[in-house]
Amino acid sequence: MSTQTVSSPRYSPARGHSDANRPALDFPVLDKEPGSIGRRLAALPGERHPVWTYVLGVLFAFVAIASIVAGLAVTRVLLHVHGVAGADESLIGFFARHRSAGLTDASLVGSIMAGGVVLPIIAAAAALIAVAAKHWRLAGFLLFALAIESASYRTTTLFVHRHRPEVHRLEKLPVDASYPSGHTAASIAVYCGLALLLTSRIKNRAAQIAIWVAAVLIPVYVAFSRMYRGMHHPLDVAGGVVVGIAALSALVLVTRSSGSAAR
Repeated sequence: MSTQTVSSPRYSPARGHSDANRPALDFPVLDKEPGSIGRRLAALPGERHPVWTYVLGVLFAFVAIASIVAGLAVTRVLLHVHGVAGADESLIGFFARHRSAGLTDASLVGSIMAGGVVLPIIAAAAALIAVAAKHWRLAGFLLFALAIESASYRTTTLFVHRHRPEVHRLEKLPVDASYPSGHTAASIAVYCGLALLLTSRIKNRAAQIAIWVAAVLIPVYVAFSRMYRGMHHPLDVAGGVVVGIAALSALVLVTRSSGSAAR
């Protein structure tokens, strides 16, 4: 009698399932084992469903990232240091004095790229693709990164009131919501989030470099556009950079922790 040798599918302890059962969309950056903080978060809900790890992580991230303390430090301490407020305002005055039709149109494009219509569409489209592939943690990655950024920005502006630059502003928005720059933060959360996902999947070094160059230049373009249009100061943009990077980093940690909890 002849016997057949059946090879079992490879098993990866780090991923917790066989290669044969891997989702169609595989982004290694989300499946790495978390560090000590991530492991503590994964264990926090006990034996409950890993979704609780995700929910608790998102809530903790929001509380940690809401930049109320940083905003108060900027508006009530840093801006009262001799020369800081004047320097922060002078760059915006320079942009306002050198406006042109072409730059004004370009700044509008930069603002739209990080606005409340384009970014939710990008995040939702990525989520729908991930849902179709049954990659649930990926589906929530960009959506919750954007949600944490947006909630942190909104909460901060409720407590931190900084007047927008004293120039002719090209948009009609609340004048006391200058800090931080929500557009800058959101562009980092979404575009750099996309870059992080893509470059973890693509192995070609030239393609990785090109993706990251684009992902970095877009927030720079957005930040310039917001300052050019008289909507934010440089310190507001710097605050937006911190919020955006923090929101993206938090979602990476939360996603890895929920995966660890599931395993």
